[in-house]
Amino acid sequence: MDVLSSRVLIHPRDPEKTTAFYRDVLGLAIYRTFPGGTVFFTGQGYLEVVGRGEKGASPDVELWFQVRDLEATLAELAERGVRPDREARREPWGLDEAHISDPDGTTIVLVEIPPDHPLRTDIRAQ
Repeated sequence: MDVLSSRVLIHPRDPEKTTAFYRDVLGLAIYRTFPGGTVFFTGQGYLEVVGRGEKGASPDVELWFQVRDLEATLAELAERGVRPDREARREPWGLDEAHISDPDGTTIVLVEIPPDHPLRTDIRAQ
């Protein structure tokens, strides 16, 4: 299989509310819109809010967004009325993470990779 592009699709119960959340509250840039959906940039991927769902979020699915500065991101979101479901903390695997939810309850994990974490190691120097 030769994957050329990919995206995560979510089918919200209230498409307008969910689209507004990702666009206006999180401030994600729009890649494109089409009748019935919006595709957002999410770093190196895409998130497509499309159609209308009936079941809502699953505890088995999380969106993982790496941010440059977790504290600043949480402060910015607080100004927009978003309160964390779980406050920021250092995880046993060394990443700083906080959880928020979209309007359907989908968990969004906000992650900052600390400067001394192995994921930040420049392997070109080795």
